[in-house]
Amino acid sequence: MKADTAAVAAGKLEKGGAVKKLLYSPRIAPYVFVLPFVLSFLIFFAYPVFSTIQMSFQEVLPGQTRFIGLDNYKNLLSASFYTALLNSSRYTFWTLVVLIPLPLVLAVFLNSALMKWSSFFRSALFIPSLTSVVVAGTVFRLVFGSLDESVMNGFRHLFGLPTINWLAGSGTAMFVLVVLASWRYIGVNIIYFLSALQSIPQELYEAAEIDGAGVWHKFWKVTLPLLKPVSIYVITISIYGGYSMFTESFILWNGNRSPNDIGLTVVGLLYREGIEKNNLGFGSAVGITLLVITMIINVIQLKSFGLFKKEE
Repeated sequence: MKADTAAVAAGKLEKGGAVKKLLYSPRIAPYVFVLPFVLSFLIFFAYPVFSTIQMSFQEVLPGQTRFIGLDNYKNLLSASFYTALLNSSRYTFWTLVVLIPLPLVLAVFLNSALMKWSSFFRSALFIPSLTSVVVAGTVFRLVFGSLDESVMNGFRHLFGLPTINWLAGSGTAMFVLVVLASWRYIGVNIIYFLSALQSIPQELYEAAEIDGAGVWHKFWKVTLPLLKPVSIYVITISIYGGYSMFTESFILWNGNRSPNDIGLTVVGLLYREGIEKNNLGFGSAVGITLLVITMIINVIQLKSFGLFKKEE
């Protein structure tokens, strides 16, 4: 009896040793470490994308689906989609114009040894990014309200300008959206640029000073080239963020309906068709089209920065 028990225990130890040996194997260990990422990628990205592509060719109704070919994509050729795509493109363009150069310049100032209270300004600029987009959108809706008593109309009155309805015009509505995005995300981009600035060796600046380089030449010849990888990353996530914007518009107009669809975005159209109208097939076609557009724009900008060139 004792001999049998010892044999079982020895067998368990042998199995445990085999598992341990397998996990610590130089050939197996790398696959074990990347397995959580691969599983999460397959479950939370690859499968939803594949399922969405499949649904975009179907008419999806409660309890039944029907293959309809390219009909959902043909239905995209509508005024609503063009309006949504134009609004998202304008928003992305203006956020890129504001949220790339401005945080870069501010980060350079905050990284300077001559800058006083830099820690305070870093915190003050980053705090808005911690604010809920729902709270921020509600506050901005009140600040840019149509009443005489709203903050921005009161500001206009100081210069003798009349009251306007900020969220009723296409230009002023886009201005409010861009100001809201700038207020929320400028601190995040400053952090990205500050991290990159602090990794630049000071010896490069000292060598440039010995060669007679001034402040502008050091910024142009040393700082900007070394910030290129971070700049590409910030532009990429800004393009993605611009085309995926929805919550800000939804909160500002208290829903997914704005006058003449001036606040309608591509994701807003997806929400309207897929969720509000329960047309999941058409909503999937909108989502896949948005994915393709975003990928094409990012590939173009990555290629323009020479990211696909072989290093010499």
